[in-house]
Amino acid sequence: MSAIVVDTSVWIEFFRGVTIPEVESALKESRVVLPPLVVAELFSGHLTTKNLDKLKLLVNQIGVIETNLEHWIEVGLLRSRLSSKGVSVSTQDAHIAYCAISLKAELASLDKIFKTVAINSSLKLANLL
Repeated sequence: MSAIVVDTSVWIEFFRGVTIPEVESALKESRVVLPPLVVAELFSGHLTTKNLDKLKLLVNQIGVIETNLEHWIEVGLLRSRLSSKGVSVSTQDAHIAYCAISLKAELASLDKIFKTVAINSSLKLANLL
């Protein structure tokens, strides 16, 4: 089974106690990977000390995608290709999408922009239903 990149929108629901079978299965199988920007977004929320400790533990157990200069060039090129198709996407969302594309992984997200990105690129979305 391939890796699954999990976006902040899914983690928010996950931490609220919503059952997301695809993510729970991927966590058990150690297939979840995190874009560095998702890590930053997760720690940007108002967290209790208890939740902060839980989040630190989780992030340390999950693989974080390492990025280099080539990654960021590809993020920019993805934004450019999408823009030429009339799709405007933030650098953050392009980074998250490219993390999944580069790993040939599915992206688990509840953000609608990624459906548009998937239609206009090689991004594959996880079925969260």
